Amino acid sequence: MSVDTADSGQQGTTLRRVMGPKLLLLFIVGDILGTGVYALTGQVAAEVGGAAWIPFLVAFIVATLTAFSYLELVTKYPQAAGAALYVHKAFGVHFFTFIVAFAVMCSGITSASTASRAFAANLATGIEWEASNTQIMLIALAFMALVMAINLRGVSESVKANVVLTLVELSGLLIVILIGFYAIGDADFSRAVAFDTPDDKNVFLAVTTATSLAFFAMVGFEDSVNMAEECHEPHKIFPKMMLTGLGITGVIYILVSIFAVGLVPVGELAASDTPLVEVVKAGAPDFPMDKILPFISMFAVANSALINMMMASRLLYGMSRQGVLPKSLAKVHKKNRTPWAAILFTTALSFGLIAYVSNASDDAIAVLGGTTSLLLLGVFAVVNVAVLILRNDRVEHSHFRTKTWIAVAGAIACLYLVTPLSGRDGEQYEVAGILLGIGLVLSVPIYLYRRSQGEDLEITDPEDIPPHKIP
Repeated sequence: MSVDTADSGQQGTTLRRVMGPKLLLLFIVGDILGTGVYALTGQVAAEVGGAAWIPFLVAFIVATLTAFSYLELVTKYPQAAGAALYVHKAFGVHFFTFIVAFAVMCSGITSASTASRAFAANLATGIEWEASNTQIMLIALAFMALVMAINLRGVSESVKANVVLTLVELSGLLIVILIGFYAIGDADFSRAVAFDTPDDKNVFLAVTTATSLAFFAMVGFEDSVNMAEECHEPHKIFPKMMLTGLGITGVIYILVSIFAVGLVPVGELAASDTPLVEVVKAGAPDFPMDKILPFISMFAVANSALINMMMASRLLYGMSRQGVLPKSLAKVHKKNRTPWAAILFTTALSFGLIAYVSNASDDAIAVLGGTTSLLLLGVFAVVNVAVLILRNDRVEHSHFRTKTWIAVAGAIACLYLVTPLSGRDGEQYEVAGILLGIGLVLSVPIYLYRRSQGEDLEITDPEDIPPHKIP
């Protein structure tokens, strides 16, 4: 089952290798930074108290374990297909590959929906407007409509633009850290070692529950594997740059969380949809940074939303072109050459998510962010297993090789954080189940029909896997 690329003008072409170590590092850091730490620091603190840095540390460790598996696979198979490629090579089951690809797509939609809520909350804070939950929801929906419009016009994410956006995102977090050092004499760091857990949870369960949320702040590194075909010598530069990028973001997150609880009581952090703005207000009340940070935060989460909706729509488009989803979702705009049907469908899903969660939960950002991490942790668990299954698949070139125990530990950790044993909120399973259910409703009838016609549904070439992003 191959994909015809003639209409896209890309038949027989290869991607241009333009990324060296520095640009790859900036891409990885920029992809990880964003909505998670800006929006969920307070929610993490609500689960564990002042020791909010511990869940971020645990999330960093779990992400690093999984990163080692990704490093072996991306240097072994340096192609722009990501988890779908690895899973299909390892298991060879078309339906399983589809579920993994659809889960990745859904994670992009939930991530963008989280960003839209954070965008609305920061806008209200920035203009000093006491907006109601319904008003925040309406702003979030309007923002997603704007993202859709930009996506329909044909936004092409360039490396240079990513550098600029990364610096903007990074500046907001550095402001928080610098203000933390500035106000270090006024901070109460004794709170940073204090656990204040809900009555129905012990410390271990509270930490794993908070880690399930904090993990949302560490995702993004896996997107970089889709840039493999555009990197110079990926088997040489990927390991160092991915681990360096994870290390930089991990240190930033831990410092931000320590200063946050040191300067602002946990209750105030947990009650705010813009927790880092509260930190800036407390640390530097005489400086106008609290007026600036909401708009920096808006820019950061807007970038996250656009990137994720681009990824989700292109992935849906790719699956539709392969015939595993209705062909109608693969329609392309004649003038802009954008997958307009997929864009409209993914935007409709995001609208439904925002409206449903806003009305069903008091913590919409936490539910959406937690659902994103739930979906990706499930994918990561499978990737950690895939790397072990593919050990017997030899390739001619040299590549990174992770330790077996690291992959096993990564699989166990990710799988545990997926299960209810970790203390994960049941609403996240509901949202994830609805999204995957939509995928099954769309794909199963097509699958059964094509099987009845005797068509081969197996993907026989790596190029047939739908890429997460297309230029």
